[in-house]
Amino acid sequence: MTDRRGFLKSAAIAGAPAILPAQTPSDTLRVAFVGVGNRGSFLLQNMLRVAGVRVVAVCDILPDRAAAAAKAVADAGGNARQWTDFRKMLDQQKDIDAVVLATPDFTHKDFDLAILEVGKHLYAEKPLALTVDDCKMVARAAAEAKGVFQAGFQLRHDPRRNGSMKFIHSGGMGKVLMCHGIRHGGDLPRDIPWYFDKKNNGDIVVDQGIHILDLFTWAIGAHPVRALASGGTNLFIDVPPGRTVMDNYNLIFEYPGGERVNFSHHYFDPPGFSGIQERVFCAGGAIDLVQATWIPRDKRGAIKLDVPDEKEDSTYMALKAFAENVRGKKTPLNSAESGVRSTVQAIMATKAIYEKRIVTWDEVAGGA
Repeated sequence: MTDRRGFLKSAAIAGAPAILPAQTPSDTLRVAFVGVGNRGSFLLQNMLRVAGVRVVAVCDILPDRAAAAAKAVADAGGNARQWTDFRKMLDQQKDIDAVVLATPDFTHKDFDLAILEVGKHLYAEKPLALTVDDCKMVARAAAEAKGVFQAGFQLRHDPRRNGSMKFIHSGGMGKVLMCHGIRHGGDLPRDIPWYFDKKNNGDIVVDQGIHILDLFTWAIGAHPVRALASGGTNLFIDVPPGRTVMDNYNLIFEYPGGERVNFSHHYFDPPGFSGIQERVFCAGGAIDLVQATWIPRDKRGAIKLDVPDEKEDSTYMALKAFAENVRGKKTPLNSAESGVRSTVQAIMATKAIYEKRIVTWDEVAGGA
């Protein structure tokens, strides 16, 4: 078995706490939040709604963010200690069972390893890491860890998308043939500088488009074998100043069974013009994942699926599932293994864009 401490040495994480056994609560799950900025504060809002969970700590390198998060906990009737160093928090605060991590993408690998190393259950925002080797390192650490690891692909828990996927996998529409997606909207928030630096987020396929690619690969049930892609920056050139991420791209993936995915993503859509579509075409019909409606191939008229908790937010449902997975020691729907597959797929697409050629899974994944 691989030595998990070796992962920390290779990641050059100094001062990490000693290994502890995983702490599995019997009743209340005591959770710490690391990173309570844009995404982290939204996760916190939703976690405060999950039954049987108590937020006991909040951590951010910016003290005002930690203070705001602690106030949100207090307003909900709780009490959370404030920290600016997550390693000190893990070492000194002993009542933490699980951690929710929502820090910038370039920190994910190191932070994931440090948290898993001390035996905490971990809900870790996507992507797993920004390189294939680092993704594999996180996955190996998660496999050997005492705690449950759940990747932050929350759309898998969106009630409509989840219900649609169950219908697809039940064979209700026959073999999956093709997936088509568009995600067209406005630009990323300008007040978050690392969003616009591809060294820090792997570019927008890895940081943003990965959610839809994860859904389509889940629908097909296999990773792609080839990627053809094109993208660049056509409108927001050096906006904001120093921008290195794209503002548009188009992808085509081919899968082992002949299935295909085509996906278009850009940031200059007029309000309400095209928006979001996620559609799966099968031998017997097609389904709209966002709406949970399907149409048989030989008939007119959409059929609405019966979806429990249809109006619930995907993030709330993902965090609720995390708490249930911890209590039941269950493998999450969005595990480290599936997280590796989807992250490698996004890296594969980015490579195809940059190098202007068809890229294969084998050359990028190296056996992942």
